Amino acid sequence: TYTTAQISGRIAKAKGAHDQVVAAAHRAQADALDIEAAAKRRLADEYDGAQQRGEVSKGRPKSLPDGNTSATAAQIGIPSKEIHDARQIRDVIAANPTAVREALDDILAKGDEPTRAALRKAIAPAAKTARAEEQTAKKGRRLEREVLLAEKIKALPGKCYGVILADPEWRFEPYSRETGMDRAADNHYPTSVVEEIMARDVPSIAADDCILFLWATAPMLPQALQVLAAWGFTYKTHAIWFKQRAGEGRGTGYWFLGEHELLLVGTRGNVVAPAMGTQFRSVFEAPVGAHSEKPEVSFEIIESYFPTIPKIELNRRGPARPGWDAWGLEAEEPHSLPTSSPEAETPAGDGGSRTPAGNHSMVPA
Repeated sequence: TYTTAQISGRIAKAKGAHDQVVAAAHRAQADALDIEAAAKRRLADEYDGAQQRGEVSKGRPKSLPDGNTSATAAQIGIPSKEIHDARQIRDVIAANPTAVREALDDILAKGDEPTRAALRKAIAPAAKTARAEEQTAKKGRRLEREVLLAEKIKALPGKCYGVILADPEWRFEPYSRETGMDRAADNHYPTSVVEEIMARDVPSIAADDCILFLWATAPMLPQALQVLAAWGFTYKTHAIWFKQRAGEGRGTGYWFLGEHELLLVGTRGNVVAPAMGTQFRSVFEAPVGAHSEKPEVSFEIIESYFPTIPKIELNRRGPARPGWDAWGLEAEEPHSLPTSSPEAETPAGDGGSRTPAGNHSMVPA
């Protein structure tokens, strides 16, 4: 009995010493994580500051005024995940300076090891709250910028627009104009060659800061990009309208049956992108209406992004949409848009109305 008790005492003493060593190691580990969190906060601030100064690029490297080139995160050896973690900790600390220390003390009190993974899990709710608050603040700032931009555009001399939606009357050449014209757009309205569409003086009605939404069919994508550039816009992205047809209806096409249409997005100047969390999906489904009629959802998307900025629809068919101006041969009270050849009649509209071109002034319908 004595021997057993003696051994048990020694084991208990050794375990106590072991627990003390483990606890001390965990405290040191927690202190190290606390210091690391402060360093990560500094990293996030320095990295974001470098991005604002243009020293670190958000995408591809960019040329700087001094002749140097901005670097990407990969080029300076910082993984994007590390930047994400640093920003997350920075936002948590900004909301509550003692949040990290409190999380670490709670982990220690439970007797758990204070690992990086355990810390991330512990501060996850606070990080989620901070992110939601920041997104709300960003939406508010974005709305303020959108309203200011709208007022700035409205104050410009003459009528200019911050949002232009266009659906040009693309002329698609089939393999044979003798045998391949039975379902061509020319059967519904006059079409124009791309050079005529490019010459249309859309820049004269575009504000310095302006967004262009340009409809294009898949075969006409190269021409649409040409038009977008000729009108003074830089291509950014596009959305896809997935067409819902009645019954067994199908689109036309040589390689694939066309069941979608593209809505290109281009910008010029300094425009505000949609606030994070408000973006629509890049593919939307909507029924097919009359020939070249565009879906209601496409207008709703644009209006939700830019509720107050002056908008015009080129190649409009029918009366102007509420809150919009309209231009086109079949728009109510159609008016002329400048073109490089005033004598020529320039019809308008794969997607909508067609318009005779004429003088060099634009009066909204």
